[in-house]
Amino acid sequence: MSLTFRHSEILDIARRDGKVTVEGLAEHFNVTLQTIRRDLTDLAEAGKLERVHGGAVLPSGVTNIGYEERRGLFKEAKLRIAKACAVEVPEDASVFLNIGTSTEAVAHELLRHRNLLVVTNNMNVPAILVGNPDCQIIVTGGQLRRADGGLVGKLTTEAVSQFKFDLAVIGCSALDEDGDMLDFDIQEVSVSQTLLRQSRKVFLVADHSKFRRTAPARIASISEVDAVFTDQPLPKTLEARCRDWGVRVVVAR
Repeated sequence: MSLTFRHSEILDIARRDGKVTVEGLAEHFNVTLQTIRRDLTDLAEAGKLERVHGGAVLPSGVTNIGYEERRGLFKEAKLRIAKACAVEVPEDASVFLNIGTSTEAVAHELLRHRNLLVVTNNMNVPAILVGNPDCQIIVTGGQLRRADGGLVGKLTTEAVSQFKFDLAVIGCSALDEDGDMLDFDIQEVSVSQTLLRQSRKVFLVADHSKFRRTAPARIASISEVDAVFTDQPLPKTLEARCRDWGVRVVVAR
């Protein structure tokens, strides 16, 4: 079977089943696992699928990929991003970390920072930063989103509004070429919008997969952040907008 026809059939199976697995496709086409991994990488780079652990799913503009799946995606890229971001997080500072696997990666890189006050609506962050005895941790409270340990809603927004942070490190679900940061949960968007108003400086951490995704809820323009930490150069249109807005882009190699 030609590559083109195999790619087309892989997409048909993904549309039918919602997800494809490397082992299942290798058996279906009677080819090696390596061949299927290359196929899925090609389709992901073309924006037709999103890689997840053991396979791929259709890119969705309405529902986010499951948390455990997201945690397994682009681990090395997230680590590089987190290291580059953490270098610029000052000691003796108040810092907010929001919901997301990229911000959790940043938390790991803050374990040796001194005299931090970290506020978060991500229940996974305290479990990480408890290993830093020189870090005071405050959890916002709010409605628990069991899928990923995020805290959202009115109580969370009200808690965030009580602070003025030196720095906020945030993630998002997608980055539009128009320069908009996007997400799936309108309650989380409300928290992020409040956070932008309550922070002296904002860092966005986003791996390259966010450039190819979309989501229905707008957080804000990327012009409202000070720096973007990512693992690959931004799309040219978005890169030009960041340059015009004075938003620094750090590509972690």
